[in-house]
Amino acid sequence: MKCEYLSKLDSAGCVHTIKRWGSALVWANMGHFLPITLDEVKRLGWSEVDVVLVTGDAYVDHPSFGTAVIGRTLEAAGYRVAVIPQPNWRDDLRDFRKFGAPRLFFGVTSGAMDSMVNHYTAARRLRSDDAYTPGGQAGFRPDRATYVYSRILKQLYPDTPIIIAGIEASMRRLAHYDYWDDRLFPSILVDTPADLLNYGMGERTTLKIARMLDEGRPIEDLYALPQVAYCVQNIQSIQSIQSIQSIQIIRNNQNIQNFQTIELHSFEECRKSKRAEAENYRIIEQESNKVESATLVQRHGDRYVVVNPPEPPMTEQEMDATFDLPYLRLPHPKYKKRGPIPAFEMIRWSVNTHRGCFGGCSFCTISAHQGKQIASRSEASILREVEAITDDPDFHGVLTDLGGPSANMWRMKGKNPGLCRKCSRYSCSMPSLCKNLDSDHRPMTGLLRKVASYPKVKHLYVGSGIRCDLFAEGNDGWAYFRQVVLHHTSGRLKVAPEHTSDHVLALMRKPSFDLFRETKRRFDDICREAGLRYQLIPYFISSHPGCRLEDMAQLALDMKRMGYRLEQIQDFTPTPMTLATEMYYTGIDPTTMEPVYVATTPADKADQRRLFFFYKSDQQRDIAASLRRNGLSHFIPRLFPGKK
Repeated sequence: MKCEYLSKLDSAGCVHTIKRWGSALVWANMGHFLPITLDEVKRLGWSEVDVVLVTGDAYVDHPSFGTAVIGRTLEAAGYRVAVIPQPNWRDDLRDFRKFGAPRLFFGVTSGAMDSMVNHYTAARRLRSDDAYTPGGQAGFRPDRATYVYSRILKQLYPDTPIIIAGIEASMRRLAHYDYWDDRLFPSILVDTPADLLNYGMGERTTLKIARMLDEGRPIEDLYALPQVAYCVQNIQSIQSIQSIQSIQIIRNNQNIQNFQTIELHSFEECRKSKRAEAENYRIIEQESNKVESATLVQRHGDRYVVVNPPEPPMTEQEMDATFDLPYLRLPHPKYKKRGPIPAFEMIRWSVNTHRGCFGGCSFCTISAHQGKQIASRSEASILREVEAITDDPDFHGVLTDLGGPSANMWRMKGKNPGLCRKCSRYSCSMPSLCKNLDSDHRPMTGLLRKVASYPKVKHLYVGSGIRCDLFAEGNDGWAYFRQVVLHHTSGRLKVAPEHTSDHVLALMRKPSFDLFRETKRRFDDICREAGLRYQLIPYFISSHPGCRLEDMAQLALDMKRMGYRLEQIQDFTPTPMTLATEMYYTGIDPTTMEPVYVATTPADKADQRRLFFFYKSDQQRDIAASLRRNGLSHFIPRLFPGKK
């Protein structure tokens, strides 16, 4: 007999599930969503709202969605939180007005994605869909959503603090290159009326902000908090705030010594000199890689943008508390008639084990946003979430992922924390595994087996990317790989070598392609021994800084020899605050300050991308023509036998 699974709000604002077995109805109280309408606020009996969160995403009450995490964190501390998801910015602004001014602050985010990445392809073409909107419909958030929302709110409520956060604000906290306008932008704090920027994963800092504002403290007092950025008129006020920070550090018994402030090249200098911008990025990245980093200051005209050092990584207990909050693990019922939310459907049956990444890839923003240090959940917390998922009436036995930004970094950390505090390496795995890194894979292999043993779990897959450069003798990495191949793969295991050229891979901060060859050899051996016809699917990027057409032609030739017809490919898209973006904009590798070749024109990028499809007959004529134009005719007969 089929079970129907529905949900509805009652008069008190609580959500119930309805299980319909034939003619029988079974009701179960689930708690309530954070209110998104004035009616829901009234049903909860609130006379006012303490915090209003404004987001470019639809509201999904799930720990994979930042708005839900921040909202539930504040709620658990006793604050009344409402959400304005995907407000209409084109009409009379009624969405922004519906709750009035919150008692404490507005929290503003573009959503789980940068709004420009959400809207545009690498070729700057408008996308036709949006994974964070019901029905996948595009057009429900503006370009540069954080900018638009915060300007509207300050216009409507000039006396209410605006705190911006999320990936869009976080990666734009200092001067940055904007690919879509093809120019250097100032800090988002200069272009918006925001009072404060909370960067990175912001639960702890958001709670401190709420408590200080609740105490009646002025915004200026919040400038002393870690993991915030702000804008002031003169250098003297920064020096005054630095003394406040030093006092606070001592009061909190944090073992931080030699407190530093580093002044970067000004925005105006960087606009005139790409070398100055590259030098800035080298410092920004070095400091973001440290456990104990400096305060960064950058002058913009007659103002100064200040970025305070981040919070220490969350402890296991704090991570558990975040994931154990009473999420309903569903989109708000308001969206039911508009269709499913693709981003939610993708992660609904997955479990996040950790945050952060120490891989240091040039093109990735994870370490700059989530941190280089890994913050892991306890096994008990992970298993509690597995139980919650398997108890869902809609669950049909398949867990789609157990991992994080990288699947196999759970619980990895420095053996000697003291050495980590002194370290500024961009990666713990490149150019070789750090000797201080505890890269033991046995806890993860054990966790996979425990989750797979649940009676209601028919299949457990690992959908997150696996870092094969973490496999080494003595850490059971290849045993973990064998476990994944044999028991946690749907038949197609994806890995990301990114390129075949070693000099391009060096600029990507990725291991030699020889590692992929070794991975494929082991994969094929495992499948042959087990009688499996599985596929290892490589992921590649074209037009990355340092990559020439010749490198792409060699990649195509390597794939032809290995029998691959590529599917998982991407044209490099510059996004703020990555090393690769700085190389793209400046033509300089900030690590060495040496010049780097960059394919920047649409034609050059298209020529590179086309080589991914060397096996398609309708592409071969254009590929051959571009190879001839660039003096690479010797590749043509090797790629296309019989052609000259």
